[in-house]
Amino acid sequence: MSGASPRPVEKLERPTLDVPRLDTGSTYAKEAYAALKRAITAMDIYDHMHEIRLDERRLSEDLGVSRTPIREAMTLLEQEGFVRTRPRRGIYVVRKTKREIVEIITVMAALESIAARLAALNAADDDIHELRRLMDAFHNSPDGQDGGGERLEEYSDANIAFHQAIIRMSGCSLIAEMTENLFIHMRAIRKITIHQDNRAARSIIDHMRIIEALERRDAELAERLAREHTLGLAAHVEQHGDFLDTAREDA
Repeated sequence: MSGASPRPVEKLERPTLDVPRLDTGSTYAKEAYAALKRAITAMDIYDHMHEIRLDERRLSEDLGVSRTPIREAMTLLEQEGFVRTRPRRGIYVVRKTKREIVEIITVMAALESIAARLAALNAADDDIHELRRLMDAFHNSPDGQDGGGERLEEYSDANIAFHQAIIRMSGCSLIAEMTENLFIHMRAIRKITIHQDNRAARSIIDHMRIIEALERRDAELAERLAREHTLGLAAHVEQHGDFLDTAREDA
């Protein structure tokens, strides 16, 4: 897949929120907020050219509640930066520009590198072993670095799980809180860029080196490798991320 051009972002069908009907015996606004936040975080918000408009009426029908808790949930989501209201147009899922994404990745590089340092010092042996098992499934597979088809999609999910695990293994709840609202953008960008420029193969190698540093409890090396790995994504987006500035609003 070396030298491949960035994956097209235009798709025939625009994504829709996959939301479950709510248990009407619980607090509607709280449950609506939690369900919508999960659904938005799970979306590939940069894998298409149009911005994503949220329709209150449809969400009300999908969740099985009135519009009032939907509006209350939207207010909270807007305060957290997940959605924004456009006067006379509606509510849209927030998409970042190329410059903003590079800044987000740069901040994540700092946070993930600190998390890797703390993980090297504090993580349980079983957690590090589980991280190795996750990556060995691709590193030791004959087609693990091909970057093709279904196998690449599986690795894309494992890649995201790897980065979440590093944050979790740090044992620092503040780092987890600081990265939570950035995750929607990091997840979406990692999923789309893993298909580009042979990044999957390089990602596996980087991850294995980070795991080896964790196993040796080499905090300084783990920190440096994690930082360089994520800054590599920032450099890639800087070079190939022009599609981030081509989003169009729905009419």
